[in-house]
Amino acid sequence: QVQLVESGGGLVQPGGSLRLSCVASGTSFSINSMGWFRQAPGKQRELVARFTSGGSTTYADSVKGRFTISRGNAKNTVYLQMNNLEPDDTAVYYCNAVLGDWYWGQGTQVTVSS
Repeated sequence: QVQLVESGGGLVQPGGSLRLSCVASGTSFSINSMGWFRQAPGKQRELVARFTSGGSTTYADSVKGRFTISRGNAKNTVYLQMNNLEPDDTAVYYCNAVLGDWYWGQGTQVTVSS
């Protein structure tokens, strides 16, 4: 059973930055498809950024040029560097991994407010 643990959320002012981290455990396989989704109050969960199984990256149009997804040196670790944050980025951010099944972390709150 794959388990995902996120960290790095918090409260930040507009224009600020945060870095989210996600570590996957519970498997000896390298997980190619990992990424980040988010869900704001009253809205559906949406893709933010992810690595596809082929190794390419995909970003939501709303975060292109501001957010960067990367892999850590440790196995099955991904980061999301979020710069120039806007109030509309406020949401619970979920780490996602696909290894046959879809797996989700517990979520970390990101609040952008002055």
